[in-house]
Amino acid sequence: QVQLVESGGGLVQAGGSLRLSCAASGNIASINALGWYRQAPGKQRELVAGITRSGSTNYADSVKGRFTISRDNAKNTVLLQMNSLKPEDTGVYYCNADTITLLSRRSYWGQGTQVTVSS
Repeated sequence: QVQLVESGGGLVQAGGSLRLSCAASGNIASINALGWYRQAPGKQRELVAGITRSGSTNYADSVKGRFTISRDNAKNTVLLQMNSLKPEDTGVYYCNADTITLLSRRSYWGQGTQVTVSS
């Protein structure tokens, strides 16, 4: 199993920055990819950014050029640097780990951290 704990959310004005952090523990070796998702009120959860074990990244079109995902393998941490924040970035941000073992593939989620961007 893998445990994920997020931190770094909060309230920020439009144009500001926040950095989210997600610390992973447990069966770290099984983690194939890490990602950040968000869910706004009344909307479905959506992928914001992801990073693979090899360091390949992908981003939602709405955050390209503003958000940066990075991975610190030594600290088992994934970071999301969010710049030029917009009110539409508001939501609960969840860390996700995609794990693969010989027997199964599973997805794990953190508890979520609230990000609120005021206009």
